Amino acid sequence: MFRSFSVFNYRVWFFGALVSNVGAWMQATALSWVVLTGLTDNDAGAMGVTMALQFAPPLLLVGVTGWVADRFDRRRLLVVTQSSLMLVGLVIGTLLLTGVMTLPLMYVFAFTLGMISAFDNPARQAFVSDIVAREIAANAVALNAASFNGARMIGPAAAGIVIVAVGTGWVFFINAATFLAMIVALFLIRPGELIPRVTSPGAARLADGFRYVRGRPDLMVTFAMVFLLGAFGMNFPIFASTMAIEFGRDADGYGLLSSILAIGSLAGALMAARRDRARIRVVIFGAGLFAAAAAVSAFMPDYWLYAVTLMFTGFAVVTTLTTANGYVQTTTDPALRGRVLALYMAILMGGTPIGAPIVGWVADQFGPRAAIGLGAVAAFVAFGVGVTWMLVSGRVHRSSSRRFALSLDETRPISVVAPEEFSDEVAGTTPISLPDATSDRPRRSR
Repeated sequence: MFRSFSVFNYRVWFFGALVSNVGAWMQATALSWVVLTGLTDNDAGAMGVTMALQFAPPLLLVGVTGWVADRFDRRRLLVVTQSSLMLVGLVIGTLLLTGVMTLPLMYVFAFTLGMISAFDNPARQAFVSDIVAREIAANAVALNAASFNGARMIGPAAAGIVIVAVGTGWVFFINAATFLAMIVALFLIRPGELIPRVTSPGAARLADGFRYVRGRPDLMVTFAMVFLLGAFGMNFPIFASTMAIEFGRDADGYGLLSSILAIGSLAGALMAARRDRARIRVVIFGAGLFAAAAAVSAFMPDYWLYAVTLMFTGFAVVTTLTTANGYVQTTTDPALRGRVLALYMAILMGGTPIGAPIVGWVADQFGPRAAIGLGAVAAFVAFGVGVTWMLVSGRVHRSSSRRFALSLDETRPISVVAPEEFSDEVAGTTPISLPDATSDRPRRSR
């Protein structure tokens, strides 16, 4: 489960990310709560707009951000993006503490955070493949998810306590301080132990990532499922905050729901880390489980029963997304990995600008349970897309040993051949095969 920890650079990266992720979850909780209760009168629609502004840039800039992640040194790029996110957090905290923050101004900062994250996310995802070998990349991705969701267990609950005790603005200052852990980790990483970057003649073309995905039906199906979940099913800030209000809870009750969700998420990430490789059938299974868990949670009559269902929801969504991320990373041409991951993150996060305002409007007009039901329907459609593709692709067939049983083939591994780095030395010493002169001679007819 923890085999990636044998790599020094990954250990440094993991613990730096864990501290930073705690702060990130604290800030996300505070941002949602201040929009819902501080800058508006429980307006879930405004909250949906805020989420849309945060997640729109990765979709709008997908070609550029992926190219940047492939073209430039990812470690230095991450130092820049992490420092920028820290600075924005300090500014937001200052404006909140001085009482001059307004909803339009918060919209501007939400979009700014989205712009920076659009460059940070693909670089951060692809950087995992720079730290560990491809053979354990899926394990490293799953452990990253465990770090992310382990922080999710702590961050939202801690944010709720801080908000109730001293106010929302201080949460942003705490988050800014946690960014230092990631920045220090990036400087501690040993550059000489990083996996050599793969380059190719087509590395400068922005559209190569789109063409590559278009030729991979399995990735197209994975991206379609991820889009549906990201757009309508993963609006947890809207779901949890409006349900907390419906149950008569304050910010600490909202933060606790987010932390309880993370218990199931952490379990899903650790189980993904145990698997030898990422399989697309697990992505499909996770989408179906998410649909069922979300549908059940929409009918829970009290706070604690709803909280229990969130553990299953968290397990399902992290199983789906962690496996999908690992599958994309380990089956993509290394020279195009940054651009393909940028497209993956754009589809995952870019669905939010479409779905979050709709989910927020449904929550305002029909209540939070209807909004959760909409997410469950979207997850069921995603499950249907995956099952349909599985049947059409021939992976499901009648069992040869049992008369009325079906068997499911293993996910077919996709061979990845990494192109060699070009150098004059390689070009000068590589033998060139010549055609056999005798093979071109016409044969005599008898």
